[in-house]
Amino acid sequence: MEINETILRKYAKLAVKTGANVQKDQYVVVNSNVDHADFTRLVVEEAYKAGASQVEVRYSDDMLTKLAYENVETELLKEVPSWSIDRYKNAIDKNCCFIHIRSTVPDLLSHIDSKKLQEVTLESSKAMKPYRYYTMANHGQWTIVAVPNPVWAKKIFPDLDEKDGMQALWEAILKTVHVDEDNDPVEIWANHNKNLKHYYEKMNEYNFKALHFTNNLGTDLMLELVENHIWRGGQDFTLKNVPFNPNMPTEEVFSMPKRDGVNGIVYATKPLNYQGKLIDKFWVKFKNGKVTEYKAQENEDALRNLLELDEGSSRLGEVALISFDTPISQSNILFYDTLFDENASCHLALGAAYPTNLKGGENMSEEELIKNGSNQSMTHNDFMFGSADMNIKGIKFDGSEVVLFENGNFVI
Repeated sequence: MEINETILRKYAKLAVKTGANVQKDQYVVVNSNVDHADFTRLVVEEAYKAGASQVEVRYSDDMLTKLAYENVETELLKEVPSWSIDRYKNAIDKNCCFIHIRSTVPDLLSHIDSKKLQEVTLESSKAMKPYRYYTMANHGQWTIVAVPNPVWAKKIFPDLDEKDGMQALWEAILKTVHVDEDNDPVEIWANHNKNLKHYYEKMNEYNFKALHFTNNLGTDLMLELVENHIWRGGQDFTLKNVPFNPNMPTEEVFSMPKRDGVNGIVYATKPLNYQGKLIDKFWVKFKNGKVTEYKAQENEDALRNLLELDEGSSRLGEVALISFDTPISQSNILFYDTLFDENASCHLALGAAYPTNLKGGENMSEEELIKNGSNQSMTHNDFMFGSADMNIKGIKFDGSEVVLFENGNFVI
């Protein structure tokens, strides 16, 4: 497939129409890397075609971030300028939607001292905490789409030169979001959302008390769900009932674990990219909801940073179910990026829960959410633990069991 303007415009239109679902006269914020200005301009153009009142583009540069960590003192990096907070507040005061154009650079900060990374991350998270609720509780639409870069392509396809690697990664990304030369991806996504709706509606009908996960790798996890939990997946809705797709691609249905109701051990099946470091071959053990033991063969310091970021970062905020036989999983590509890898595998999220996974949660205070079993944190990080031999049983309030997964796939 030739990666030309026609294909990229189709992808940009998908991000605007199906992803963010930009509304007439809506303020739009696009976050992107400077290296992807051409695709960003297509997204902006499509947003205006959709009726946006104004589109604000916020560019970043991963290489400048790397240089800053290498050369600037920690105390200076920890400072969050008031203008950056005001800019965020101004956008959400205008009931904006967010379009995030993502292009991960694996191992970008792997050489940076973990303590420095932790301190900077913590201060940034504190500063933005009051405004993160806007998207966590679906007050406005948001979506994430991805574009390749040479470093990322080389990580995934080490045997290819830069040109062929970029081509291969473009093709892989576009396949996961159902974009090709001859189709209508907006229509395909409408059908895809209907398929995911089938599963989350079935899960809501069952209203399980807990889920029990096991596989041959050693995972044996009993996970309670909060009372009045809601399963969601694929297309989501704002408080004003505007549909949008937060993640492109997506294959998951997900809900809210009870913050003190998780017990057992879980083995990750894919690496986790955190603070610019790839945490690999790791496991975590839970007791009454909290991680009490953990081990990683690679970058355990980054895993420690995540678990110690705040009290809630060592507890779960999300459980997501994904059949192993999905297009992303069947591609046999390890993307080294959560947006893709989480959709190849059942996953859990350490950190904050989405209030929309609890009946009435979007209208609750933080204290009320905690009282109802929801986990609160300044972070939310997914890690993958699904496998081809994963078995899952749903446990009802009367103690009866329902088989949900056999050999990695839904059977309901």
